[in-house]
Amino acid sequence: MGACASQCEGEDASAAAPVKHLHQCLFPMYVVKVSDFLEMKGVPEPHHILLQKGLLHQWAPGMRVIFVSHQWLGSAHPDPQGRHAAALRSTLQGMLDGTLQVEMDVAYGLDVNFGDFVEYIRQNVLSGYIFLDWFAIPQITARTGGVNEESTKSDAALAVQSIPFYVETSNIFLALVPELKHHDTRKCCNYTSWLSRGWCRAELWCHLLSDKPFTQVIVVYSTKESQFMFPRDWQENAIDEGDFTVESDRHVVKKLGEVALEHKIQNLSSAGPLNLYRFFLARRSKMLGEAPMTWDVESFLRHFKFDLDSAISDKSSMSAVLCATLAGDVAMVQFLANKKADLNVSLHGLEPLGYCDGWNLLMVALESRQSPEMIRALLSLGVGADSATFEGATASCFVKSPEHIDELLQKKADFHKAGLPLGFVPLAKAAGKANLETVSKLLTLRCDPNPPLVGLGVTPLMSAVTLSRGNRKGLEMVRTLLKARANPNVPSRQTGIIYLIVVVAGRAKVALLGREFCAPQTRSSATLPGSTPLLAAAAIGSEEVVELLLSYGATPQANDRGETCEFLAEANGHYNVLPCFQTLSV
Repeated sequence: MGACASQCEGEDASAAAPVKHLHQCLFPMYVVKVSDFLEMKGVPEPHHILLQKGLLHQWAPGMRVIFVSHQWLGSAHPDPQGRHAAALRSTLQGMLDGTLQVEMDVAYGLDVNFGDFVEYIRQNVLSGYIFLDWFAIPQITARTGGVNEESTKSDAALAVQSIPFYVETSNIFLALVPELKHHDTRKCCNYTSWLSRGWCRAELWCHLLSDKPFTQVIVVYSTKESQFMFPRDWQENAIDEGDFTVESDRHVVKKLGEVALEHKIQNLSSAGPLNLYRFFLARRSKMLGEAPMTWDVESFLRHFKFDLDSAISDKSSMSAVLCATLAGDVAMVQFLANKKADLNVSLHGLEPLGYCDGWNLLMVALESRQSPEMIRALLSLGVGADSATFEGATASCFVKSPEHIDELLQKKADFHKAGLPLGFVPLAKAAGKANLETVSKLLTLRCDPNPPLVGLGVTPLMSAVTLSRGNRKGLEMVRTLLKARANPNVPSRQTGIIYLIVVVAGRAKVALLGREFCAPQTRSSATLPGSTPLLAAAAIGSEEVVELLLSYGATPQANDRGETCEFLAEANGHYNVLPCFQTLSV
């Protein structure tokens, strides 16, 4: 999540002080040595077979454990063709020999650096163990001699209840999400579908809200592409709003989230850092899917650890006005404004949490999906709708709901102008980071789905495709833009200073270091000229988006460097999309 980055600094988690576990262990935690797993072949064998072979080890304090979270690819077997296992073996081997680096998601600010974690990850893999549910938990479907079904059911139930403990004790959390077809339903299983699963979210939240020194999440998209999760991917997916096969599990999982978040807030309250304590306290209601909490002045000051003078004058990364804004407490924002607190402060120091330096309070409120009442209050208090970030984005680029748009329209905000130097129009920003209702509203305002290309030269369709992973409505976002006559064949074109500082610099770095050793932002900037939405879809391995674009007349074409859809798919390890292009007539 990035929130605890400053607490780790690459330290050895196994050498940290003993941790008081929040969750119960009701069934032993069984793990497999990484070295043994790398020797395995084919379809993974279940718990009772590995136990008979002596390949399972009971967890003990000091063991370095990699918790692998994944979506089952079959109804009776998690990996009936062994494709997840093969991807995991290749990923772990790449981490060991240095041929695979975990990278930043392209949505991260450029100032966020996870370089300190590279050696930490490698050491945990080198001497580590794997927790994978198929290996670790007795399977009720087992029918071999000597396996008592009633006993297995009981053990399996206890093991499932112990998953929060297993997550909490693991050193690294790895989401295994290469795009593959479910064996029975033939639906795509990928990062988006994994993030939608209720129990996957429960595992994720238990890790992120733990007291461990390393709470980053490694997302494995393919054997050649692994990234740290962008923090708002989990912040915007409430723990109890996922999909559950058994509906009664929703209540269980919500309770898990409540307990974990309360524990996180209490721990930060006593141990710090103070800015993280204030952030999680402010976002508590939103994270749990509850109505915003409001405080009287005394309670607000006490809970957020301010006195009245400091609440008015504080300029830290989590100032009082920012706490009130992120908490959705309109009355407290108005109170602080009446006491002459500065509402025109610029955000700083929260990039690891997904909030960029230089944003104003209105941008923060829009980005964090605050109520129309909060937006209206900030506008009435003089927080400018027309002020811009260093990249030229105004408040219009941050809208996350039709109601946000309505509030800004009352102040005559411009929803058509491109902000320089990057040149994003509000529709392009919304297509990448908002939701379907917001994009539809902007289209009714006659925002151009094919705006003139300036600055970075990214169209709304290109933005929607590039940032579609993790968005449950991402495919529909692309479809909506295509129905609105967005041209799928417009190549990206950069202009002015942006071409020099982004494209030329990116190409020079790729030439100097090699493509495989450059961050996604660098590779993207080097290949951006001439890129199309279809090239972007191939690069992220989205079979559904590729097929949709092709159905709307997208034609495979190389970018200015001569890189084709097939080349970018193979370079990123997304072999699943190659058949889409092989079926096209030449």
